[in-house]
Amino acid sequence: MTYRIAIGEFAHETNTFCPEPTTTEPFKEYQWLRGDEIIRTHGGNRTYIGGMLARAAELGILAVPTFAAVAYPSGTITRAAYDEITGTLLAEIERAMPVDAVCLSLHGAGVAEGIDDLEGAVLAAVRACVGPDVPIAASLDLHGNITPLMLEKANGLFGNSYYPHTDSYERGAEAMDFLSRLLTHAIAPVMHLEQLPVMIPTCSTDLEPGTRLNALCREWEQRPGMLDCTIFHGFPYTDVPAVGMSVLTITDNDPTLAAEAGKAVAQEIWEAREEYRPEILTTREAINRALAVPEGPVVINDTSDNPGGGSPGDSTHLLRTMLAMNLTNACYAYIFDPETAAQAHAAGVGATIDVRLGGKTDDLHGAPVEAAAYVKCLTDGQFHLTTPMGRGMLVDLGPMARLRIGGVDVLVGSRRNQVLDDEIFLLHGIDVRRYRIVAVKSSAHFRAGYRDLATAIIAADAPGATTLDLSGFPYQRIRRTIWPLDAAEMRGAYAQYL
Repeated sequence: MTYRIAIGEFAHETNTFCPEPTTTEPFKEYQWLRGDEIIRTHGGNRTYIGGMLARAAELGILAVPTFAAVAYPSGTITRAAYDEITGTLLAEIERAMPVDAVCLSLHGAGVAEGIDDLEGAVLAAVRACVGPDVPIAASLDLHGNITPLMLEKANGLFGNSYYPHTDSYERGAEAMDFLSRLLTHAIAPVMHLEQLPVMIPTCSTDLEPGTRLNALCREWEQRPGMLDCTIFHGFPYTDVPAVGMSVLTITDNDPTLAAEAGKAVAQEIWEAREEYRPEILTTREAINRALAVPEGPVVINDTSDNPGGGSPGDSTHLLRTMLAMNLTNACYAYIFDPETAAQAHAAGVGATIDVRLGGKTDDLHGAPVEAAAYVKCLTDGQFHLTTPMGRGMLVDLGPMARLRIGGVDVLVGSRRNQVLDDEIFLLHGIDVRRYRIVAVKSSAHFRAGYRDLATAIIAADAPGATTLDLSGFPYQRIRRTIWPLDAAEMRGAYAQYL
């Protein structure tokens, strides 16, 4: 028997502290795909859907593409946008019916106007559409704020184990494999959720305690009857009650084992919580530390202006310090500034232009850098990713320019994105291996593309929408008591905070 499994996607990481709401336009600009467009875009690539499609082909399953909408992280989704996207997804699933199962790519930290738990709401709508007997599985981002409603409306949820998310392809494949086993009655899955009163800033699983805790999850997965054990970091830039870390376990018809594993891992997270406190360096401190490294390239990541977490991508704090310290043999990618990119294209290669670069979104991320800039290179901003995160995907940043300001090569783009690998530099004639200092806008995903290139990686923090210092955000709706905001009063065993 050939199973028909519908595939769809609605993914958005919502930073509720961003003032501008998210309409359908950012989705339509980034990814708005119907039917076979999904296969043409994701087939053969290292994305969640790429993994779903590949595993379906291996299993002889007919993957039926429906609708996929993704926008880059930004502010709260408008209710009109949510209704249109969800309505389109449901209409395409109905068009695909009858189906034996549904496999979705979601995020876990989506928020729309009046809807704190976007993924729970979407899963509930899909469940109502297909009925109680059609299995539903979904891939989720490691930064999902996971809720009981998500577990109630899905049969299986599979999140990234790694940050950078180098395993998105595998999680999509795992979700598809899970549905196959469920349809053939090889498993009777049970899920358990442990929600911790712990909120952490972005923290790579390449570092401790993430590496150690992930190893513990793998140990639990070796137990007979265990299907999956995943730690979700949560997304701290979303002011909703469910914000925080969680552990999601899946067993084969063994709720006791699922609860035991979830609580055991949660206890270890609780005991390791102080290890999640970040070292916060100012831009000048980060640069001084980088200059103390004998050889380059040293990568400085501009973590407080990470577009991958909802920041505007036009912060000037780090660049201004680089210029003030008269750095040479340094490069920076990249400032989101369509106006300056257009100015450079109009002037042409070889021109020197007076720029007001970046700092156009708000006061928090710094004022524009006013300087004379030499136009070294102009491109269309298109390249394919080589990083394990989404390898093969086409990136289109619109018209771009390489400007030379003092001793720093500064890339300027027309579309907001974080930097994932060195392809953006190569596009503009820059080999980062020949530079002493390489600055990028990203919190952790860049590590997948740069960890084998860099002699050292140093995070620079500054005022911004994705700063590592969570104490400055005006939280109103998150649960209290929560670590680290209430660390002084949170002592003793994890169990007392359940």
